[in-house]
Amino acid sequence: MENKTGSKPHVVLLASIGMGHLIPILELGKRLSTHHNFDVTIFVVASQSSAAESQILQSAMTENLCEIVELPLVNISGLVSPDAAVGTQICAIMRAIKPALRSAISGLSFRPAALIVDLFGSEAMMVADEFEMPKFVYIPSNAWFLALTIYIPTLDKVVQGEYVDQKEPLKIPGCKAIRPEDVIDPMVDRTNQHYLEYVRMSMDIPKCDGILLNIWEDLQPKTLEALRNEELLGQLCKVPVYPVGPLTRPLKPLDSRSGELFPWLDKQPSDSVIYVSFGSGGTLSLEQMVELAWGLEISQQRFIWVVRSPSRKTGDGSYFTAGSGEANSMASYFPEGFLDRIREVGLLIQDWAPQVEILSHPSVGGFISHCGWNSTLEAITNGVPLIAWPLYAEQRMNAVLLTEELGVAVRPNILASEGVVGRKEIEMMIRTITVDKEATHIRNRVKKLKYSAAKTLSEGGSSYNALSLVAKKLELRWKTMEVNAS
Repeated sequence: MENKTGSKPHVVLLASIGMGHLIPILELGKRLSTHHNFDVTIFVVASQSSAAESQILQSAMTENLCEIVELPLVNISGLVSPDAAVGTQICAIMRAIKPALRSAISGLSFRPAALIVDLFGSEAMMVADEFEMPKFVYIPSNAWFLALTIYIPTLDKVVQGEYVDQKEPLKIPGCKAIRPEDVIDPMVDRTNQHYLEYVRMSMDIPKCDGILLNIWEDLQPKTLEALRNEELLGQLCKVPVYPVGPLTRPLKPLDSRSGELFPWLDKQPSDSVIYVSFGSGGTLSLEQMVELAWGLEISQQRFIWVVRSPSRKTGDGSYFTAGSGEANSMASYFPEGFLDRIREVGLLIQDWAPQVEILSHPSVGGFISHCGWNSTLEAITNGVPLIAWPLYAEQRMNAVLLTEELGVAVRPNILASEGVVGRKEIEMMIRTITVDKEATHIRNRVKKLKYSAAKTLSEGGSSYNALSLVAKKLELRWKTMEVNAS
């Protein structure tokens, strides 16, 4: 790397595998470029895990707002077992790509002013240290998840036995306690490498120079205060926390909409359609798909369902193979005659759909979602109530936040990962967010958050100001580098 700084600050971002990490990193990079006039290079791992991920990357490259550099996918077959948890596999991949990242940064024309990594890229902060760069961690999730992550080394010391076997909720200073059944996936088995990786990440994060969150101040003020209060979590989180969200994928131009989807939506009444999607990696068992089909049908509400091939159990089994289903086998997933009976009221789409465009359509009035944070923000910023159907990762916590704290969702009485949600309960939840008395209250709350989210990203809003603070720090760093280079 030449000791040159360029005509403006140059920032490097590193995205982990998965849409939940890729989209927020891309949108952060684009915002630094367009709003703060930075040169931005985004390193991504060429996972080829889904057609949707490839499409998102191609679109970002076409926009030409940031330089996108794909790092070669590494072979981790000798590092983790094939049946290792997805989180463990991602950690192994991100650890193994450090030499390629180091080499790529060395090959840049200009010396970067900072490195920004996401949660799974925390080990790459040592590469930033080698280049004497400030390093930031971007958590593409909410403040409650960050609070748990910061506090997990303490829980690791004081809690005896498995977290899921505890009789009382797990307390976090200044924050809502977490029920044992709602803990994140790595905490389910403390002997698993997945948990050990999570504890390591939680100890890495506070070593950065600042933490960015994909939320805004008004969404979780109490939890943010706990993270900043030295008598609460601030003693563990000793770096500034910057809520810079909601950073979500923008709408595509109208001329990119093709097929029968949007003409069909245009014909439906306002707020009448339920959108069903479990993210880029979520899958349902065949038994659960049948019950969901019946629930949608007997609710008598219109719907769009993004259908993925069933797995042996509900969860994230297709994470690295999303998009591999066969369209001609779709009929076998549903009750006999289902496709004929719902022909006028339902639309089935194989594997992937343009989610932001669907959620922004005025005909869409509800979203059955796995509660991934990207999907959660996309629903809120479009004012769409949710049926929270968490499957994996931190989604159970997200579901609690949506239902109990924000009041913009309902959720099943049984955890989808532990049993089958029945058709009658599905019908009841659909009607609760669409036609029942409670629907108006839920819709009003989510509309209020929609306006709050739009305001915070505008000039003078809290998230706009928070990212401006980060930008000013990076500009100061760049100017210091300029002086040293001369």
